[in-house]
Amino acid sequence: MNLSNLILVALAAGIVFGALLNGFFPTLILPLDDYILAPVGQVFLRLIQFVVVPIVFSSLILGLTRVQNAARIGRYLLRLMTGYLLTSTLALLIGMATALLLKPGIGLEGFATNAAITTNTPVSLRDWLISLIPVNPLEALTGGNLLQVIVTGVLFSIGIGLAKEGAKPFILLIDSLYLISERILSVILYLAPVGVFALIASVIATQGLELVARLFFYVFGLFLASALMIGVYVLLLFALKGEPRRFFASLSESLSLAFGTASSNAALPVVLREIQEYGLPEDIASFAIPLGTVLKRDGSAILQGFNALFIAQVYGVPLSPSLLLAIALSGLLVSFSTPGVPGSALITMTTVLSAAGLPLEGVALVAGVDRLTDGFKTVLNVIGNTVNAILLNYWESGEKEKSLELKN
Repeated sequence: MNLSNLILVALAAGIVFGALLNGFFPTLILPLDDYILAPVGQVFLRLIQFVVVPIVFSSLILGLTRVQNAARIGRYLLRLMTGYLLTSTLALLIGMATALLLKPGIGLEGFATNAAITTNTPVSLRDWLISLIPVNPLEALTGGNLLQVIVTGVLFSIGIGLAKEGAKPFILLIDSLYLISERILSVILYLAPVGVFALIASVIATQGLELVARLFFYVFGLFLASALMIGVYVLLLFALKGEPRRFFASLSESLSLAFGTASSNAALPVVLREIQEYGLPEDIASFAIPLGTVLKRDGSAILQGFNALFIAQVYGVPLSPSLLLAIALSGLLVSFSTPGVPGSALITMTTVLSAAGLPLEGVALVAGVDRLTDGFKTVLNVIGNTVNAILLNYWESGEKEKSLELKN
């Protein structure tokens, strides 16, 4: 049995084990979760995160030094951002349309709560842009901020291009770093079934499946919206001649890991390896995949629009055109700033609720079930990220063909 199948078996076993604990052995939940399930899951996540920065940093430098063309890197960025904006807007609209169609909040007025919610002060665009530039490259690499790691990698790549022959020893060092990190990752992945089992069992045991039953239409609506967006990407793959069946087969391990860990960051090293095995060129993969892991969050875009309308329905807030516009604009912007860790979209949702004038206390309504829906939202994030990278490669391939025609 291959690793992706083992992860799926571990997922199913974790759900069953967690449900049994929650239903028949409630007194065992606290000690098992505190001393076994939660620690094992966290150790696995930390081991995966251990190799994220070295793999992203080294693969980005190796990929960009092969490009050696600043104009092409700029073109990569512009085309990626165009694809991100279009597809994330579509994801947000699908989330809102699904909420408007299913009306999952109607009839749940009794769930409305006045519990206090802690909000984070939104960071201004100016401060966010300034924060992208690391003061210390070592601090950027050790701090785990992927955007700063990407900027550091790009700056080092520019320096390598200017240093030419003098940079060869450094490139050899980076090549060794990438190879070593890949080997470490391959060892860590043997622990994936155990880690995924512990993570999902912890969630089901502590929260229970009855919460899903009470919020069935909410969970079903999010699942449906995510499935519709995945369908859009399947159609796009057909249009790009990307062979959807081969695409999903190639990324089976990545998608299983994304579902089990609910973390785009944790799945990143495996996504990088599998998308290159699928056939995406290394220079595009090493630039587009880490950037997309940070910025491309279709799952968050769907969640922001869907949750805001769900909360409006629960609290009986009239859905005026101005409210819908406020949700759409703020939800789109927030989706690009959501961290790639479990539950992060729920944290940033308070910004959307504030912008739309909706009760912040509504976050408490979905907080309990959020972790149970995080898995398929993360799968959508990975699919959106990789398909946008394939779209970039399609555009670049067209440029190369036009260039050859002009030369002939």
